[in-house]
Amino acid sequence: MGRRLMFVGLVVSLFQTAYTQVVTTAVPFLLITPDSRSGAMGEAGVAIADDIWATYWNPAGYAFQTGSAVALTHADWLPAFNLGDVWIAHGVYKQPVEELDGVASISITYLNLGDFARTTIDPTVLETFKGFEFALAVGYATKLTENLGIGLNARYIRSQLSPFGTAEEQGRGVANGVSFDVAMLYRPQSVVIPFTDADLGHRLSLGFNISNIGPKIFYIDEAQADPLPMNLRLGFAYDILQSDYNNFTITTDVSRLLVRKYDDGSSDQFYKAFFSTWTGKKLDEQLRLFDSSIGLEYWYGSPKLIALRAGYFYEDPRSGNRKYMTFGAGVRYDSYGFDFSYINAAQNEDPLGGTLRFSLSIGWGE
Repeated sequence: MGRRLMFVGLVVSLFQTAYTQVVTTAVPFLLITPDSRSGAMGEAGVAIADDIWATYWNPAGYAFQTGSAVALTHADWLPAFNLGDVWIAHGVYKQPVEELDGVASISITYLNLGDFARTTIDPTVLETFKGFEFALAVGYATKLTENLGIGLNARYIRSQLSPFGTAEEQGRGVANGVSFDVAMLYRPQSVVIPFTDADLGHRLSLGFNISNIGPKIFYIDEAQADPLPMNLRLGFAYDILQSDYNNFTITTDVSRLLVRKYDDGSSDQFYKAFFSTWTGKKLDEQLRLFDSSIGLEYWYGSPKLIALRAGYFYEDPRSGNRKYMTFGAGVRYDSYGFDFSYINAAQNEDPLGGTLRFSLSIGWGE
């Protein structure tokens, strides 16, 4: 099938290396941070979820939001490899629905893998094709109580790596799948610390999200199906400073893949992986599979006008060894928002090093 077709597999392999620890899953692009705000805070966001990008971090966050909004993000992907035409874009729209007593949303993720040429054993080009992956999701969020929100997403996934198989394989390098997310966000109005007068209400929030729950998908051979990157994310956020002109927040996330693969290459379906992923390893081995993030955000202005952000992402060296600092800033004016983020990788060879994200949002209503 030629060298350029093999390059499709190389790009996907690099992608899996960059985003799925030491476990290979299908469609790892679903794990890519969509927005510049959380991207600048060490990729932490499950407990904040107070803007339109809650659809990814914690769709339950919409339950505490009012008004409508639309947002877009774009980033050249894996810039360290100079792939040129590999980029990713995200878009999302949210709308309160009074009849449903909640907020509905729709979002799309599109990963462009570039143009490829099909050749034989010589460089003669037989045809060209595009490789891409995308996911379309619809969501709903509502409050269960004044302090607790719940959110759900349902998602269609398509991965089109090539319009034909490799070597003698029959079929196409195209896969389709479905998945859903379940999330909760707790924002207490009052949390009094015992034996003190300190009240953490309206400052503290706790988040939970399990994303990409769904059956395995395959391209040509169903026996070689791979699991989706089902991911558990937990976190908290706390407003250290709240005033008319100055606001300062700290947030942290921990996350891990809920995927169980075996030495023979087989893997469990998602309903078994919920449980089997926690077995067969010692406690220290389980703990090293968790990624951790910490982020800081400072806002100046009344209403909020300018934001400065920083964060750190850590992954155990035995489970992927991704480590990087993140930085960014944001501006809000009237109903418009602009944010950017930058990844400063600890290792020079890190494929995510130098990644720049740019996000634009527009909100209206309350």
